[in-house]
Amino acid sequence: MTDAPLDRVWARAGGAGSDTGDLDVLAWYEESVPTDGSSWVRMNFVASVDGAVTVDGLSGGLGSDADHRVFDLLRVPCDVVVVAAGTVRAEGYGALRVDDHHSALREGAGFAAQPRFGIVSRSLDLDPDHRIFTEAPVRPVVITTRSADRDRVAALSRVADVYACGDEAVDGTEVREVLALEGMPRIHSEGGPALFGAFIADGAVDDLCLTVSPLLAGGDAGRIAHGRVPESPVGLSLAHIVRADDTLLLRYTR
Repeated sequence: MTDAPLDRVWARAGGAGSDTGDLDVLAWYEESVPTDGSSWVRMNFVASVDGAVTVDGLSGGLGSDADHRVFDLLRVPCDVVVVAAGTVRAEGYGALRVDDHHSALREGAGFAAQPRFGIVSRSLDLDPDHRIFTEAPVRPVVITTRSADRDRVAALSRVADVYACGDEAVDGTEVREVLALEGMPRIHSEGGPALFGAFIADGAVDDLCLTVSPLLAGGDAGRIAHGRVPESPVGLSLAHIVRADDTLLLRYTR
């Protein structure tokens, strides 16, 4: 894919300017991220101008070349890419694998060549023979609850590392603590909305990257987060505004 040009029109730190390559863009997204190895949870979403998170049930209809470029780049500075099982099914995820270019960027930034794929599922309705497991370049991670079916835990433990984070529902705070203890402090999540909502309610989100697509989608599509209500709304600071033609790529940090 040809690189879609990006212009950073405003930033809290580091100034504005046009990118001259992927390293520039990655540097924008690394500003304010701790460098001491502490846990950091980033969420990445796309939504239409009128707030729709999908078109015809999928997020792909909202994307642009710029969004796709940043989507791929955000898989670089992380130890694990965490996605809810429902989103894995709906969006047709296969085994998570970055290409040679992004793998080299990862290694240059001090990460393993490939990120681990973390699938969140309370029911563990996952097939151990699915290609997300059988074709994975590195051993995947499954995140569930302590009330999960033991037989399913045992079956999935043959193809993935299974972690229980929460009693009846997955707890975002436990997810970040457990993954950090297991050597995965940099957590990047691609959704879905229920997972994002749970992490918001648990106070476990540090960073939101939101692409605003220049579309009016209408209809009854959902929003980027839903579920439990936090004790109070979580305040964020605008970190930057990146423009690519009529698309805006926003970044907020806590």
